[in-house]
Amino acid sequence: MPATLRRLGNLISGQGLTWVMVLVLAILVTAPLLTIFIDTFQPTANGGSAWMDVLASRLTENLFLEPTLNTLIIGVCVASGCVLLGGFLAWLVVMTDVPGRALIGFMATLPFMIPSFATSLAWGSLFRNGRVGGGGGLLEGMGFAVPDWLSWGMTPTIVVLIAHYYALAFTVIAAALATVNGDLIEAAQMSGASRRRVLFGIVLPLVSPALIAGASLSFAGAVSNFAAPALLGLPVRMQTLSTRLFGMIEIGQAERGYVLAILLIGISALFLGLGNRVLNGRKSFATITGKGARPRRFALGGARLPLTMLAWLICLATTIVPIILLIAASLAPSSLKLFSDWTLHYWIGEASAQFARGQAGILRNPHLFTALSTTLVLGLCVALVANIIGVLIAVALTRQKVPVLSNLVSQLSFLPMLLPGIAFAAAYIALYGAPIGPFPALYGTPLLLGLALTAAMLPFAVQTGRATVAQISGDIDEAARMTGAGFFRRLGAITAPLAARGLAAGLLIAFVNVIGDLAITVLLYTPSSPLLAVLSYSYASDGFHQFANAVTIIILVISMLATGAASLLRGRRKHSFA
Repeated sequence: MPATLRRLGNLISGQGLTWVMVLVLAILVTAPLLTIFIDTFQPTANGGSAWMDVLASRLTENLFLEPTLNTLIIGVCVASGCVLLGGFLAWLVVMTDVPGRALIGFMATLPFMIPSFATSLAWGSLFRNGRVGGGGGLLEGMGFAVPDWLSWGMTPTIVVLIAHYYALAFTVIAAALATVNGDLIEAAQMSGASRRRVLFGIVLPLVSPALIAGASLSFAGAVSNFAAPALLGLPVRMQTLSTRLFGMIEIGQAERGYVLAILLIGISALFLGLGNRVLNGRKSFATITGKGARPRRFALGGARLPLTMLAWLICLATTIVPIILLIAASLAPSSLKLFSDWTLHYWIGEASAQFARGQAGILRNPHLFTALSTTLVLGLCVALVANIIGVLIAVALTRQKVPVLSNLVSQLSFLPMLLPGIAFAAAYIALYGAPIGPFPALYGTPLLLGLALTAAMLPFAVQTGRATVAQISGDIDEAARMTGAGFFRRLGAITAPLAARGLAAGLLIAFVNVIGDLAITVLLYTPSSPLLAVLSYSYASDGFHQFANAVTIIILVISMLATGAASLLRGRRKHSFA
């Protein structure tokens, strides 16, 4: 066995590892996408063409035009809102003398850790009206007439998604603002330029790549999001491409669903391509030149207090308030009175005809513990496997420079980041849902769910792995190789221990993303492999909002514990915005 490992190590220590990673990425990423494209040309059950049904039939408006229009409106509004909100907070934290910059910067990154379906449920607890049944929310209980447009449909979906994704824009823009040389700003001010002139003439042009990147990431996330439009739009029959895709798969019209998946991918790719075209049209955005630079902060003067209060209002409204609403909504018998008559029945109560149509508390529901254990095991397994593959890809990209192949590995490993989760799940059903040669169909098995989630987590794992492995000098690996240490020996005795802290943080980040995912799991889960996110969505869909909120709180607690552990493992570095 050791001799076999040694021969295998020698085989992959040259260019072999890069070739192996190409094969792995072909299985996990390329093959599913090619399969759904090919399957869309198969005749449908009525002998027609799925493309014609979606794009040129009497069903086109219902299947494609209306969902696409809704999707584009949501995507553009969310991208614009995220850049404005995230950019404002980034400017405040990085370039002004606002008090509590470090804490505001930390709070602004938290909303992305809260699953979007949790924010959607919190919105419903506050703004829901009784139009579609299930009772109204807190505002209606206080005597306010909540209009339909504020309770259901486009507006709440956009607001919830902005609250969820603005953290992405904030992170990207803040990092770019931190590199702007304060000497440029000081020189402009000394020449008499106003603050507005400095902002629009110097700062914004320099960070425009970050603005475009923040908008692109927010747009891609919004158009592919399933939870928010499903919980806030479907009750009033507002369809987006992601909800329509889910509906097609659910009623057995898979080919039409695959067409919608390809169109969804195309829309995301088109927007990202436009962003790249804008960036390529300018000669240079360089702000890091290697010369000495110092940050420059604007004195806010009389606007300091109101802008500080506005920043805290945004942070609290998107982090603390949703959590408080979820907790209250899991304890209150009536959503009209969230803060009175609290009871633990929805957590530990026995089945009673007087409560929730005979439903027992979630802690008495055996499905909860099955879902909890399945979610934890799946999250750990996916995070572990994805990070192992991520480290191997990072080693291949860092230590082996193979023309064309290295670039191909880098691009394919990042591709899942650009793909809508629900479209990715559809691709896995298309490829692995049927037998392949001697291999049985995986549809309905936890393995299919694990494979899809592993592929979806690869961008996080690879980026974490590259950042960590790149810090390890190649001289150490070369010295070990000259003493006769094989590839696996060097990987286990040198790379893994030195990169352990960073890799553990990456593992926890992947774990948090898996347990909060609904876009992939809602298509691939089965009754034999229930998951917490799907259980919460099922409760909400059936009108049991208290139970849905209680399950969501459990997910939030697990996410926060994992996020806190990741922060500790990163060494409690001082926040760079301080």
